[in-house]
Amino acid sequence: MNINDRSYPKQKQTIIGICMDGTSYPYYEGAKEVMPNLQRFIKQGSMGMVKSVIPSFTNPNNMAIVTGVTPKVNGICGNFYWDTELQQEVMMNDPKYLKVPTILSELSKNGRKVAVVTAKDKLRKMLAHNLDGICFSAEFANQATMEENGIENVEEGLMGKERPGIYDPYISVYCIEAGAKLLKREHFDVMYLTTTDFVQHKYAPGSADANDFLSKIDLWLGELDKLGAIIGVTADHGMQAKTNPDGSPKVQFIEQLLDAQNIKSRVILPITDPYVVHHGALGGYGTLYLEDKSQLKAAKEYLLSLDGIEKVLTNKEAVEEFELPGDRIGDLVVLADSATTIGRTPDWHELDKVKEGLRSHGGEHCQEVPMIFNKKLNTEYSNKLASGTSRNFDLFHFLSNGFSN
Repeated sequence: MNINDRSYPKQKQTIIGICMDGTSYPYYEGAKEVMPNLQRFIKQGSMGMVKSVIPSFTNPNNMAIVTGVTPKVNGICGNFYWDTELQQEVMMNDPKYLKVPTILSELSKNGRKVAVVTAKDKLRKMLAHNLDGICFSAEFANQATMEENGIENVEEGLMGKERPGIYDPYISVYCIEAGAKLLKREHFDVMYLTTTDFVQHKYAPGSADANDFLSKIDLWLGELDKLGAIIGVTADHGMQAKTNPDGSPKVQFIEQLLDAQNIKSRVILPITDPYVVHHGALGGYGTLYLEDKSQLKAAKEYLLSLDGIEKVLTNKEAVEEFELPGDRIGDLVVLADSATTIGRTPDWHELDKVKEGLRSHGGEHCQEVPMIFNKKLNTEYSNKLASGTSRNFDLFHFLSNGFSN
């Protein structure tokens, strides 16, 4: 079957795409002693490093994965953006922003049985758009109904326990466990399981807390494997420390700084979402709209002079380099280096939530992520993965085409 100009033939076995939010390869390397199932996947299956889309945030990458195409094609370029028609800053979590159908919805409408579980409810509406199947969030598992989610009685009937809170590390474990329990209960052709990155925002690779979390994820990866599924694990982005030597957040408040140069702007931070405890809306990528377009060159030159600001692109340059939708990214796109975040003004952010030890993402330095399969890819797709040119949004294309049927 052809979806968004890519082929997704049916597999005899269940195919499961898993997005481990914020999990770059160092997390798996640091936890290899407590992740025997994933280590087995790596040794007996296939693994390669791929790139996420820019901005390396949750919504753009999840929607790239489930559409199989870039933000320029699917329209989703942030968690948050400036709607020029409404003249408002809005969450980009409504299906109306999608410019193409998802792989999941199209497969479900053509005879494939599909189930989706997301940790965060912010993704659910877009993941469920036109989907004829199961789609619920662990965050609101207690509210799932047949009409809205294709399933009910999740906590008692499926899971046998209450869901954790959204800031509990084990909300993500609950998500993968739900996938295993659904598949144990009934057959699905396609599943998509996507977690949240609270742990990765708070704990470095190899830390006791990160490893305890990943060991529990590994248990349920093993259960999915036992059920005979073809599993592909990737990530939406990596994660890095963004701190000064004293542990405080390293931030360039570019809206405030530009204002001091008499350059009036509206800075949009697409990392912005309802979960500010994670990151305080501070990430490595931002866009801005200038009040006076004639100041474009001056604004670009000034921003590039700031410590920690690595790249400043015009709208046209950003569209070309990062395959972004030009009507949704402003006049300039700004990317920070590996240790710096971009802010608006100190008052705009809830800085008390990230007073020390900030870890975040968004730029090119968080773009490289692993793609791991529990089974050996065929020669064609093994070579593609080894080439270093594959993307995280190739996940379902690999799952559908990379194995003997």
